[in-house]
Amino acid sequence: MEYITLEKEAEVSFTEKKSVFIGNACPVKTEEQAIGFINKIRKKYADAKHNTYAYMLANGISRYSDDGEPQGTAGVPILNVIKKGGFTDAVIVVTRYFGGILLGTGGLIRAYGTSARDAAEAAKIVTYFQYAECKMTCSYSDYQKIIPVAESFDAKTDNTEFAAEITLYMAVKNNYFESFKEKIFEISGGRISLEKLGERFSH
Repeated sequence: MEYITLEKEAEVSFTEKKSVFIGNACPVKTEEQAIGFINKIRKKYADAKHNTYAYMLANGISRYSDDGEPQGTAGVPILNVIKKGGFTDAVIVVTRYFGGILLGTGGLIRAYGTSARDAAEAAKIVTYFQYAECKMTCSYSDYQKIIPVAESFDAKTDNTEFAAEITLYMAVKNNYFESFKEKIFEISGGRISLEKLGERFSH
């Protein structure tokens, strides 16, 4: 299972015919977080005439607002950037300071779309995979066998505790977990048992 979203919060800006467009993008988990981010940007740019936005969550909820711009010229182009980018759990707010020159319907659609796309790129679109978190305890000799196997499965080592025996906390992609477990059992002659602790998304 994979999940595509934004990695971090980011802000970009550009000027089109004297109008300044400021794009802000942010990963969110809930509608409350999305609204909170929108309100934060509105407060930051309270003197701007338009703070347009769109957000889409992994549960299918999506909202957008033209915030006073002609219908379909701001919120929809921003939402389309999210849809075409294939990511969710994200909110993008585009602020416009009007420069006195009318851009027309097509010009507004392009400008808002460009600002939203630039903000998403700056926030970095990343793919998260579902990982199984696991724990195993082994001898020092078996530890030398485990490391190359873990590397071949692209497993992440979260923590290693060295005592009379070695305890490893690792994470492997969920769809590889059973194969990884079987391989560890095989190379250790059944001496090592792999305990699944939980799951998480990681990239």
